[in-house]
Amino acid sequence: MASAPANALPLFYNDLQPLSSQLHAGWKARTLEAAPFFGTAHAVPLTVEEFILAQRHYPIVFSAGENPVPLGLFGLNEGVNVFTDESGIPSNNLYIPAYVRRYPFMLAKLRQDSDDLSLCFDSTSGVLGEFEDGMPLFEGTEPTESIKNTLAFCEQFEQAGMRTGMFMQELIQNKLLIDGEVTIEPEGADQPFVYRGFQIISEEKLKELRGDVLRKMVQTGLLPLIHAHLFSLSLIRDVFAMQLQQGKAPSMTPPVAA
Repeated sequence: MASAPANALPLFYNDLQPLSSQLHAGWKARTLEAAPFFGTAHAVPLTVEEFILAQRHYPIVFSAGENPVPLGLFGLNEGVNVFTDESGIPSNNLYIPAYVRRYPFMLAKLRQDSDDLSLCFDSTSGVLGEFEDGMPLFEGTEPTESIKNTLAFCEQFEQAGMRTGMFMQELIQNKLLIDGEVTIEPEGADQPFVYRGFQIISEEKLKELRGDVLRKMVQTGLLPLIHAHLFSLSLIRDVFAMQLQQGKAPSMTPPVAA
């Protein structure tokens, strides 16, 4: 249900090109009026800074595999997002993950032998180009204020990603993650719908932590993040109910989601 993307390029991105004052001097950026890529996304990466806001809207789980990442669940089946219309326009007041808001930009390494990150963009997005209308990307050889703000946002996202990685290491080190499973029995179904393929934090293992470990989690602010995740899990059934209401639920002979 919520496996991490396995593609070489990150989720949503079909191509990456570095933004250049020489190659893109006359280019402009249009406003992203629709986001169909988000409209079919059932799971989107989250950073720990987003847990408190996100847990009010949708479930937070962790991807399966050896290198799990936090994910916001927008649907329980591939290609289903119950919080947007078909064009990816979200419902009112929905918290949209920073991962979505940074598109089509992101910071990426241009050379494997260097840790330097460059501002890149997805050339297939249709947002950047030699348009007559739109926001200029450069003033001469200098980036415009808009691009400077975009760069700052992407840098903040990378920093949040590093803090998220440290949070995940704490969960793994203390063996708090377990395989998740949700069984839902809607009225009229011949069989229950069983969803697996994700991880959650075990409340039992959390209770068994040594006092010094738990105290460290309180002092470093990790415990509220764990509670936000646990509180959000009650929304999984709400997401399924929304799928039923919108006619996006799977057939009444449900496959096991993975």
